Amino acid sequence: MAELLEAGPAPSLTAAPGPPAPDARLPGLLLAAVAVIATCGLIYELIAGTLASYLLGDSVTQFSTIIGAYLFAMGIGSWLSKFLDGPLLRWFIRLEILVGIVGGCMAPLLFLSFEYVASFRLLLYTLVGLTGILVGLEIPLLMRILEHRYPFKDLVARVFTFDYIGALLASLIFPLVLVPQLGLIRTSLVFGALNLAVAAVVLVRFPETRPYRRRFGAGIAAALLGLGVLFVFANKLLAYTETLAFQGQVIYSKSTPYQRIVLTRNPRELRLFLNGNLQFSSADEYRYHEALVHPLLQALPQARRVLVLGGGDGLAVRELLKYKQLQSIRLVDLDPGMTELFQHNELLLALNKGSLNNPKVQVLNADAYQWVRQDTTRYDAIIVDFPDPGNYSIGKLYSAAFYTALAKRLVPGGRMVVQSTSPYLARQSFWCVAHTLAAVGLHTIPYHLYVPSFGEWGYVLAGPDTHWRGDAGPLPAGLRYITPATIHDMLRFPPDMSEIPTEVNQLNNQALVRYFEEDWGPYVH
Repeated sequence: MAELLEAGPAPSLTAAPGPPAPDARLPGLLLAAVAVIATCGLIYELIAGTLASYLLGDSVTQFSTIIGAYLFAMGIGSWLSKFLDGPLLRWFIRLEILVGIVGGCMAPLLFLSFEYVASFRLLLYTLVGLTGILVGLEIPLLMRILEHRYPFKDLVARVFTFDYIGALLASLIFPLVLVPQLGLIRTSLVFGALNLAVAAVVLVRFPETRPYRRRFGAGIAAALLGLGVLFVFANKLLAYTETLAFQGQVIYSKSTPYQRIVLTRNPRELRLFLNGNLQFSSADEYRYHEALVHPLLQALPQARRVLVLGGGDGLAVRELLKYKQLQSIRLVDLDPGMTELFQHNELLLALNKGSLNNPKVQVLNADAYQWVRQDTTRYDAIIVDFPDPGNYSIGKLYSAAFYTALAKRLVPGGRMVVQSTSPYLARQSFWCVAHTLAAVGLHTIPYHLYVPSFGEWGYVLAGPDTHWRGDAGPLPAGLRYITPATIHDMLRFPPDMSEIPTEVNQLNNQALVRYFEEDWGPYVH
């Protein structure tokens, strides 16, 4: 017994607990986090650019300045990362919580504030800058966390590989899935929740985070709850913001991969808005569409086949169907969300007389720029009814290259008409369209009329026949505005809308987009 006492207690068969062995899977977990946060970061950038385009005008300027400001802010964030000392995982969790809250709430906050704040752009770029700084902190911080787990060359290769994979994923799913299925507000909230989920996973999986799990866990749970509540009420939130932005009751709204479609109603009229821009009012759209169609068709009694580019509302087609001799009308519009709406909505069917469902009409959803180059059909008349050239993707549809391709689709003696924005409010833009058509060898006849919802609006008739002077011909019965006398009046331009010199709109200069920005800039909210 004495010998046992002197020898001390017998050794335990169970080893005393020591520090947990590092989990070899944790570095891989952080690399996966790189892909997630890279996806989230680019999504926030795309949300800001798209939202600015919706609210401030569909312009390349919005995307260009948002991207530049966001990348600059990311650079500031990367530089600031060197000042973060102490437990780096704790900083990373804090950062993900902040990114999740700021990025997740960006879209709802901007939509709500648009009609209230004195300087919306200041708020917009403040949020873009703050989000960019926070996102810019993420990758340098993760590289510092991983620097002892991989050789430096492997670390850089792996981190940036996952970063770029995340960016690719974001760029694909944003236009194809997120905007049409979730919309901007819910997309913002979902990706804010993803940043919070990254923080939660790191908090749970890494042993070093045990001292502050309860505190950070409560913050993550509260933030997720807040984002979840906003997600549930996102549609009501958007409906409320659109009620503030649009006069009249919003009766339909949808985000497609191409645009935001909003339909409003008041006791007097229906109004259609695309990306916040008025497309027509049912009270006076007949003026616009009669002027678009009948000056062209009245001089083409032999016309049998017509091509309509744009015009997914079917209102121009409604006017075309008044010419019984037409045998085929082909409409090419990019957005199936637009054409399907005007093929099935009862209110809109009453407005366009079911024109898009007429057996003479073929509806195709395609990019007109590419489609026209592949088409082999020749047409007696072509009607070009695109949105105004507020960005380069639309500006190419007003280019000399496109008009050259269109001219090849006309039969001998065929003609076309192009809606050409306002010769009063956008004088440079209007005459740039006319000069671009003339530059490809077409004889042009500009004309204009007054549409109460828009003001003075302009069009350009064009064809290869240099002897054509827009001579009056037969018109269908029952028109509400167009007569031979009004057609004659529309050909006269007062001095404040008369022709001025402009550049030709080429693909390599997109002069028209620049003119459009200059002309309409003072009228943007």
